[in-house]
Amino acid sequence: MELTTEQQDIIKVIRDFVDRDVLPKASDFDHADEFPESMVDTLRELGLFGITIPEQYGGLGLDLVTYALVIKELSRGWISLAGVVNTHFMSAWMIENFGTQEQRDHYLPRMATGELRSAYSMTEPHAGSDVQAIRTRATEAEDGFRIDGQKMWATNGLRAGMVMLLAVTDPTAEPRHRGMTAFIVEKDAEAHEQPGLIVPPQLKKLGYKGVESTELVFDGFRVGRGAVLGGEAGLDQGFKYFMAAVELGRVNVGARAVGLATAAFEAAIRYSQQRETFGKRISQHQAIQLKLAQMGTKIRAAELMVIDAAQRKASGERADLEAGMAKLFATETAQECVVEAMRIHGGYGYSQEFVVERLYRDAPLLILGEGTNEIQQLLIARRLLEQYAI
Repeated sequence: MELTTEQQDIIKVIRDFVDRDVLPKASDFDHADEFPESMVDTLRELGLFGITIPEQYGGLGLDLVTYALVIKELSRGWISLAGVVNTHFMSAWMIENFGTQEQRDHYLPRMATGELRSAYSMTEPHAGSDVQAIRTRATEAEDGFRIDGQKMWATNGLRAGMVMLLAVTDPTAEPRHRGMTAFIVEKDAEAHEQPGLIVPPQLKKLGYKGVESTELVFDGFRVGRGAVLGGEAGLDQGFKYFMAAVELGRVNVGARAVGLATAAFEAAIRYSQQRETFGKRISQHQAIQLKLAQMGTKIRAAELMVIDAAQRKASGERADLEAGMAKLFATETAQECVVEAMRIHGGYGYSQEFVVERLYRDAPLLILGEGTNEIQQLLIARRLLEQYAI
């Protein structure tokens, strides 16, 4: 794919930022599990919180392909930084595409500047890939709804000032997904407790550190009727809205995987040209060359698949097959590449002094996020059987 001049300029700005400000510091933030406030400030200055929000609302108005390429570059530095942007982006996209005009006017300008950041909450302790099993209830009350339930793995769940939330509004609906509604829930940013909502201490994770992942415990939290995404027409349409956004999330995860795999590959090929064994650089050993060839080829294929999925989603066509394939292939590629990079580094790959150790801990997130890769394969197979039905 040939990039436009505008895309090339944008990617160069992000790449320079990553090389200058992210790569030298990311592992320190990761090891301390510290939120990268200074980096996030730069994301705001660059306008990345409004990357796809239309210019009329103060955003950059860029296309999904450019977004995917930006996420790839950010993830080459640190996938946690891309995670800060992703749930916000998905929420903004949902408001732009499914919200009322009043909701667009109210939220998008503040989201574009990063003044208002959003989390995205669908998963529950007993409901991950099986979204229809969620139990969080939104019960009609005076002038609005009462929300009760527990959500898990909400990225940005503490620092965000709003949450895009999926809840059950009609527990008698058959099938169950027809009784779910999406809510725009405003909350106090950085508050662990407020009336009706508790945000417990962030979850401890193997990797994906720096950005918080939290529970959200709702107990009588009140929202007005205006919180329903899409207004009255949006009642019981939430599952459809969230699944449309999940396709974007899978493109995002695929792009993150390409960035992480690229970081592993670049570390490995650089190290292979410096390290010597048996009187020559290890890059001259055929065994290492075979690894590098496999890594480079798979990363290129994964990037093209992610771009194809982004283009298809941007066109308005059904993109669940392409997004699922891209997510599956790119994330498995990332997992393979970090393992091979560690092998190329030998014992040093196990040391916190080298970036490969961090990449090794971050990669598993991607094969689990936005639907596990086992679920991806089932969805892909289902779509293929539809296409080739006899």
